[in-house]
Amino acid sequence: MGKQLKADEGAVETDIRPLGDRLRNRRKELRLTLQDVANRAGFSVGFISQIERGITIPSLTSLISVCRVLKVDVGSFFQQPRQDAPVTRREHRPIYGLGGVSGNAITYERLSASFPGNVLRSTIIHEPPGFRSEPMSHEGEEIFFIVDGSLTLELDGETLILEAGDTAHFPSTRTHVTWNHTTEATTVFHTCTMDVFGEGDPSGDPNTSLVVTRAANRRSAPKPLKVSKGNKK
Repeated sequence: MGKQLKADEGAVETDIRPLGDRLRNRRKELRLTLQDVANRAGFSVGFISQIERGITIPSLTSLISVCRVLKVDVGSFFQQPRQDAPVTRREHRPIYGLGGVSGNAITYERLSASFPGNVLRSTIIHEPPGFRSEPMSHEGEEIFFIVDGSLTLELDGETLILEAGDTAHFPSTRTHVTWNHTTEATTVFHTCTMDVFGEGDPSGDPNTSLVVTRAANRRSAPKPLKVSKGNKK
């Protein structure tokens, strides 16, 4: 079973209340329109508008993409725990998220450490029921391992159902969407080479972080394919 989300177990609480307002203010400082940000970040205008109005809580990758367009560090909006030690302990690992640790927000646990030359970024992702990411593609590669629950993964329009114990490994240049199509939270062990922690290149230059590129806009939830046990990938 996935780790139970409790705010009193070392969870990192950040000031997420003004996130949408601060993103909007920053956009206006740069004299950018919603369309400008949407085009450069690779998302729809509606998605950017919903973030600013607090209607939608973006995934970590989506927020990083928007922050890149706004020329601000993701840490100025969302403080993530830093991990320098090679080992993390389950009971001491904080749970954090853009929407706090409430049951309707996607949350994370950082697993990978930060050291010169590291290229792997690993997290445990807790996706709430119904959460669906925006379509995106970016440089690098990533691996999903379903720890608990079930997840729909769409790769370049191909819909795959991943159950507990299943994995997916693919180039991140493929347009991908994740969707928790179930009524229960899904726990995913995720590893990628994108700088999802906003720490930049080991040399210290944040401008070398990988940038999310524009993906096709598919707003409707993908229809899960019925995958037989023998054909499940």
